[in-house]
Amino acid sequence: MTCQECGKRPATLHFTKIVGGEKTEFHICESCAREKGELIPGTTGGFSIHNLLSGLLDFEPTQSSAVKAQQLRCDNCGLTYGQFSKLGRFGCSHCYESFNARLDPLFKRVHGNTVHTGKVPKRSGSIIQHKREIERLKREMMQRIEQEEFEKAAELRDQIKELERKISAV
Repeated sequence: MTCQECGKRPATLHFTKIVGGEKTEFHICESCAREKGELIPGTTGGFSIHNLLSGLLDFEPTQSSAVKAQQLRCDNCGLTYGQFSKLGRFGCSHCYESFNARLDPLFKRVHGNTVHTGKVPKRSGSIIQHKREIERLKREMMQRIEQEEFEKAAELRDQIKELERKISAV
């Protein structure tokens, strides 16, 4: 594929931009990207994961919430949320706690969830799967108890006991 700008050199950078559900692709060579000021990975002033996070962090719906976000500050290292959004990294481990309210929506946007589930190995993963199922059943059982559906809660309790027996037998 040749560069869409100069039409001479092979395109080495491929950008995909999705705005409002409409997908646009750009294929340009490194030289044209430098001339146009595009960000190139691995070069000085190039695109980095910090720039990606910086762009994702800049999604405040109103000016007043943007000002409040800029004023958030880590008590331990003094890093502000504004500095974090520009740098794309924390100053210390306490920053997670200081910016927690702003991070959950970010993690949901990036990862689709705020809880890491990971993958379960197929060979030795049955115990892990049983434990996850027990946790799910316990949550459902508590909901049934709160809703005073005691018969269903008792059935769930029996399922939990059966799974716990299977785990202890292994």
